[in-house]
Amino acid sequence: MLRVAVLGAGRIGRIHAANVASSREARLVAVADPSGEAARELAARLSCEAAFDSLAVIERDDVDAVVIGTPTDTHVPLMLHAVRRGKAVLCEKPIDLDLAKADAAVEEIERLGGRVMIAFNRRFDPAARALRDAIDAGEIGEIRQVLITSRDPGLPPSGYLRHSGGIFRDMTIHDFDMARWLLGEEPVEVTATASRLVDAGLAEIGDFDTVMVQMRTASGRQCHINGCREAVYGYDQRFEIFGSAGMLLNENVRATTVRRWTRTQTDAQEPLLNFFLERYADAYRLELQAFLDAVQGGAPMPVTPRDGRQALRLADCALESALTGRAIKV
Repeated sequence: MLRVAVLGAGRIGRIHAANVASSREARLVAVADPSGEAARELAARLSCEAAFDSLAVIERDDVDAVVIGTPTDTHVPLMLHAVRRGKAVLCEKPIDLDLAKADAAVEEIERLGGRVMIAFNRRFDPAARALRDAIDAGEIGEIRQVLITSRDPGLPPSGYLRHSGGIFRDMTIHDFDMARWLLGEEPVEVTATASRLVDAGLAEIGDFDTVMVQMRTASGRQCHINGCREAVYGYDQRFEIFGSAGMLLNENVRATTVRRWTRTQTDAQEPLLNFFLERYADAYRLELQAFLDAVQGGAPMPVTPRDGRQALRLADCALESALTGRAIKV
């Protein structure tokens, strides 16, 4: 069994640690977090060791791989520390908020032959995987347009927003990765608009809450992304892929598929799931399985550091476009 340590005992770390602990192909050795209380609580719940020094955990002989779910500014040093010691890495997005630092890290990882996977979990959602499989099977012919709707149920806490890197690098970066994956070609031009329609106070930190992005590939394929930090009806995640021979549509996920007709309502459905951890629970589990399969089977990582770099570049282009009103060449 692959011996794994999870770095970070916050919201994402808890998800990853629980998935490792429940895997039949991995053993959760330790959970590390500078917050001793958080590490101890999670370790006790999952029957593993608690640690406070992530660098020391990486160096342990009984750790084969690490999952990095720590704050973004720690990703590069922890990732490189692990790679230099021959450990496989599953790292949360983004690699870094600074593209130059991300580029340097990617080059070093590739130079060392590091086994690193970036955690763009939405690629592993069963519905998203079905879209990609249908595209690969030629069901809708040549791709012409990809439309992505991504809306959160509400703004994250202000403390999180101040360190998130902004909506394009934090929230929409998932959509940039999905756009690349579904288009099958790299965008070469990005145009974006951004507004503060939920909280005007975001101007204090230079952030936005409502965005629209248009992208074009070299062959002319198009992608439209619309995102907002607040949707009062729940977590809204939809995809539409239009091709020369048809269309694919991925709707929202609900608690059940029950629909109701009464004297006061028609075609009423269950509310949307209200948080990304619920909506993408299967995706996180399948993402870990893909990582374990790649490490144990020696296969290429399904999402590479260079994928992470490309998504970050698109986020930077979108921000520049929103601030300048110009289309930005990638």
